[in-house]
Amino acid sequence: MSTFSFQQVDVFTGKRLKGNPLAVVIGADGLSDDAMAALANWTNLSETTFLLKPTTAEADYRLRIFTPSGELPFAGHPTLGSCHVWLSLGSTAKQAHVVQECGAGLVRIKLDGSRLAFAAPPLRRTGDVESDILDQIARGLQIRWDAITASQWIDNGPGWVAVMLASRAEILALRPDYPALGTLKLGVVAPWDPSRDGKDASFEVRAFVSDRSTEDPVTGSLNAGLAQWLIAAGLAPDAYTASQGTVLGREGRIYVERDADDIWIGGETLTCIEGKLTI
Repeated sequence: MSTFSFQQVDVFTGKRLKGNPLAVVIGADGLSDDAMAALANWTNLSETTFLLKPTTAEADYRLRIFTPSGELPFAGHPTLGSCHVWLSLGSTAKQAHVVQECGAGLVRIKLDGSRLAFAAPPLRRTGDVESDILDQIARGLQIRWDAITASQWIDNGPGWVAVMLASRAEILALRPDYPALGTLKLGVVAPWDPSRDGKDASFEVRAFVSDRSTEDPVTGSLNAGLAQWLIAAGLAPDAYTASQGTVLGREGRIYVERDADDIWIGGETLTCIEGKLTI
């Protein structure tokens, strides 16, 4: 058996227990792939991450990201949460930004006041959504086809496809039929109406992971893909705040900002659990 330092953090929220939890194992170089997968399955969180020594001189650390069923090349809330843990150890970046090495390559992370923000990685797939996929999405969301006002592939690793609805009320009313969604990883976004919804955010976001039949509380990779699509298409300004997790009783807030060629996805992270893990 081996013992590792361990933290569980809450990401994309300034209020404890209101964001997306993440388990982080520190100094996990001695763990096998099978042990990492088994631990992620056991924690049963959307993701469990493992901080490792980098394999390239440009990176400050390497990160492996596991869901209960497999490994991801990239994910947003694990990126910010793991960087928060790495910094809490007294670690410092070699350059102006923290550089994370992961399956998707090198990801830059910056400290922005009380928040961390990562530079959205390039999209692996973009473009129009096929009509048969839109049919499947409409059936899975149990809505009419014409309720979808826009759509786009926004895959930056996990495989996201996204649709836009007309209002926050519509998106909050969704009750998906997961079997009908098949294997899709679906993001849904809708604008807030300031007169009705308030001014705390500009968009509401929901994330449906059909192969796990679950809704993700707050999703960095999805919001990164959404931001690249919405800003480029003129559907969102260069800086905005998104709300996610409302239906699940969470208060996730994602802060988006375009700066020159980069789109930064930011949020707060809070440490909830610190201890030792024996495997």
